Amino acid sequence: MNESTEVRQEYGAQQIKVLEGLEAVRRRPGMYIGTTATQGLHHCLYEVVDNSVDEALNGYCTRIRVTLGKDGTATVEDNGRGIPVGIHPQVGIPAVEVALTRLHAGSKFGGGAYKVSGGLHGVGVSAVNALSAFMEVTVRIDGKIHRIRFERGKTVEPLKVIGETAETGTTTKFLPDPEIFEDVNFNFDTVSQRLRELAYLNRGLEITLHDERVDKTVTHKFDGGIEEFVRTLNRNKDVLHKDPITGSASREGIDIDFAFQYNDSYAENVLSYANTIRTHEGGTHEAGFKAALTRVINDVGRKAGALKNGEANLSGEDIREGIVAVLHVKVPDPQFEGQTKTKLGNSEVAGIVQAAVTEILTDYFEGNIGVAKTIVQKAIVAARAREAARQARELTKRKGALEVTSLPGKLTDCSTRDPRQAELFLVEGDSAGGSAKQGRDRHYQAVLPLRGKILNVEKARLDKALAHEEIRSLITAIGTGIGDEFDISKARYHKIIIMTDADVDGSHIRTLLLTFFYRYMPGLIDAGYLYIAEPPLYMVKKGRSEKYLHSDEELEQYLKKAGREGVTIQRYKGLGEMDYHQLWETTMDPETRTLRKVQVQDAILADSIFTILMGDKVEPRREFIESNAHLVKNLDTIA
Repeated sequence: MNESTEVRQEYGAQQIKVLEGLEAVRRRPGMYIGTTATQGLHHCLYEVVDNSVDEALNGYCTRIRVTLGKDGTATVEDNGRGIPVGIHPQVGIPAVEVALTRLHAGSKFGGGAYKVSGGLHGVGVSAVNALSAFMEVTVRIDGKIHRIRFERGKTVEPLKVIGETAETGTTTKFLPDPEIFEDVNFNFDTVSQRLRELAYLNRGLEITLHDERVDKTVTHKFDGGIEEFVRTLNRNKDVLHKDPITGSASREGIDIDFAFQYNDSYAENVLSYANTIRTHEGGTHEAGFKAALTRVINDVGRKAGALKNGEANLSGEDIREGIVAVLHVKVPDPQFEGQTKTKLGNSEVAGIVQAAVTEILTDYFEGNIGVAKTIVQKAIVAARAREAARQARELTKRKGALEVTSLPGKLTDCSTRDPRQAELFLVEGDSAGGSAKQGRDRHYQAVLPLRGKILNVEKARLDKALAHEEIRSLITAIGTGIGDEFDISKARYHKIIIMTDADVDGSHIRTLLLTFFYRYMPGLIDAGYLYIAEPPLYMVKKGRSEKYLHSDEELEQYLKKAGREGVTIQRYKGLGEMDYHQLWETTMDPETRTLRKVQVQDAILADSIFTILMGDKVEPRREFIESNAHLVKNLDTIA
């Protein structure tokens, strides 16, 4: 465009837009709920539930009921105090209306109504209101039932009394706005998992989930609290000591509650929470807990003579091998990193938690020296293995996205150096690997053929895993490192695609790979970088037309429509049976392929499944197979 035709953009006072009220939330929903995908949708529900849980945290609520309606609505009902309905002195409208239509308004900013709370940003439930096609709030307080209704954050039916009652509490019903969210369907299992966590963290709180869509109800109530939580997480594992080690303390207004128990596995599983909010990225409370555990175990190890004078201290990583721990802190003024609350940032919490946990554990181990010795011995073995692993790990380090030399294994890399574009196909065997290399788009698709079945890492310590050539190649190719060294920003590919045959061996290899990623690179799954390719099971020819089908059901439906006359059916047992054109067209071409993103919706269930399927214990695996045998499809049979 030359100067004479250039259109100049005006930039003056009139171009500065002021977004009033909740309009900002609707314009930029990601700033408030993280994403408008299914994760953000569920976050909205959790914000409403967290308000009810805050009542429980402060001793005013014993029951919460969540209902997923046939009409797409979600309803949260509690028997707490009820949101105040009196006229707000500053604004001149009912307090409930202020809380639901004003950002940064609520009783959690120092008004004294709540000692601790999960929803402290003041944008939680008001943001949900803004992102809902409608929200209806019913408050039972002072002997009366009040109701107010909103649409897309604006009041459409002012607060009015609709009846009398002797009960107290709040019921919030909302319909997520399909104009905002990509998908407005709540997932029962996802919601149930979160509610189960909340029930564990709030001993004695009864939380019921009812799904009207399928007429399914589940109730969560755990009188054993987080100790019961730890026992559940370890139920299919061999534990090193009978009872979980527990402790509670209140220091400087902060309540600390923890429980942990060791098993004979090699994985670390620490779940941390702040004011019932799962802090996936940890934070200062988790750092304090880990520091205390490391210090105390080293101290008792030396006192017991398990660690000799002159020997180096055990590292935190060694000490936490095989631990299952749940940590929950209640902080009056929590500082979360971002509205989605994944990391606790209060600097003072680290020291307070460390001091309290150190004192509790020192007292415990003085009276339970046998348990202390067991933990120390496991950590010593882990330390020896770690040193061997360190040497092996050096071989897996890749300098970065721009490195092109010394590629691992049989990796055929792509030419792009932009990880956002790059894809890595993990392919079973050289035959399929050869077809994939020929068929791929060289610009952005890399191929790493895997020779046979990789090591089952569920049964192997890190040093043994890193001695396995295929695993070293995987780690090197991906570039993020593993364990404490894992860094998602160093990922060479933002799509890592497992591509195996559609037979039993292929399924086994896929499960081994998933086990590896879940145990050593869970951050890849959390980031949404891991996928499973869905190669076709059949190619059906009729005349000149060819169609690829992915299941027996698809084949049956096709034959019903097209008829069986003149039809040729080819069943692909392995990817190597396809030429590279077919492999590209069916499984690698972004325009036509089918990929399944690997997601962990229920961390507790995922951990349990990997333990059952890939662990040492045979009996739980037999029970699982017997219970689920009827669900098997496309099972290979020997004629």
